[in-house]
Amino acid sequence: MQYRNDKYGNKISVLGYGCMRFTKRSGKIDVEKAERELMAAYKAGVNYYDTAYVYSGCEVLLGDFLAKNSIREKVNIATKLPHYLIKTREVMEKLFKEQLERLKTDYIDYYLMHMLTDVKTWERLKALGIEDWIREKKENGEIRQIGFSYHGNSETFCQLIDAYDWDFCQIQYNYLDEHSQAGRTGLQYAASKGIPVIIMEPLRGGRLANQLPDKAIKLFADYEIQHTPAEWAFRWLWNQPEVTCVLSGMNSLEMVEENVKNADTSQVGEFTKKEEALLKQVVAAINEKMKVGCTGCGYCMPCPKKVDIPGTFSIYNKRFVDGKSKALWEYMQCILLRGDSTSATNCVECGKCEQHCPQHIEIRKELKNATRELEGPLVRFVKKVISLVVKY
Repeated sequence: MQYRNDKYGNKISVLGYGCMRFTKRSGKIDVEKAERELMAAYKAGVNYYDTAYVYSGCEVLLGDFLAKNSIREKVNIATKLPHYLIKTREVMEKLFKEQLERLKTDYIDYYLMHMLTDVKTWERLKALGIEDWIREKKENGEIRQIGFSYHGNSETFCQLIDAYDWDFCQIQYNYLDEHSQAGRTGLQYAASKGIPVIIMEPLRGGRLANQLPDKAIKLFADYEIQHTPAEWAFRWLWNQPEVTCVLSGMNSLEMVEENVKNADTSQVGEFTKKEEALLKQVVAAINEKMKVGCTGCGYCMPCPKKVDIPGTFSIYNKRFVDGKSKALWEYMQCILLRGDSTSATNCVECGKCEQHCPQHIEIRKELKNATRELEGPLVRFVKKVISLVVKY
């Protein structure tokens, strides 16, 4: 495993474990499977594990795993304060203590303000006394380093970088988002200030690994150097010296093994101009057909009317990549056949989802578009039959 330095010279593995996408069975995390995957990553040298207060069950699983194997001191835990749930300093303290209990630890290596949106939000937290709170936690050793995670444009990101003496930050960044979100501009600005950057969504919620259009797949297949689509995405990131660590939500041993192999062999500056041009062609091919830029992060959920928003958008995009018949079959399987209806037609346009979407998607508008494409006469008939079966 290769390592890059944080702000204080500590070694962070270039591959980090994103603890949000563990495999679930019947709505619950498959603990044994997740622990096998975590152990495989640990043995390969991964020393950075990212979770959050709102990732259901993930802090507890990680804490149990580290305690059971007596390896807490050998890894770095990164977790996040859900500032959007905080009204007082007392609540801040309560949630932090709960996180320490979940993680079975008395300190957090890398602590983030989760999804910090803008300077105004940071000013609200300052008014609650968060700067003094952070200072106390760092002085008593409960927090080693402080940072923030971010979804938004580069201008606001740079303003947030300048708003406090951060130790690190975390952004969504990949070759499809090179010039959106914080983007390359934000990455390089943070690095110029000496602030390490942790990367999330390197595969755009899996889209850059297994949801590419045929044209993009062919571009990779015809190139003189052969990598998997996921490998191209990771190597593009590790090619950049400003990138400190790339998180991957690994949920199979095969995925761990492939990512570790790539992390071992990728080098800064290995990309040629020809390979950069290849990825620009791939981006153009992706954008030809993709309708909604949803990463499947789930921040829009739960919907008050039970609409499966990420699931609907994933299938809506597949309708234009894989064809209509495959998309409709998947829509019926994944959306309509659930015990409780999660259909896009349940939407009452309350707008709650849009307040939390990191990609700033016009969700209500796009759900209408998805409904038009996915709920034609055949699907409506199947939906009616299902409702009658459920009723009786």
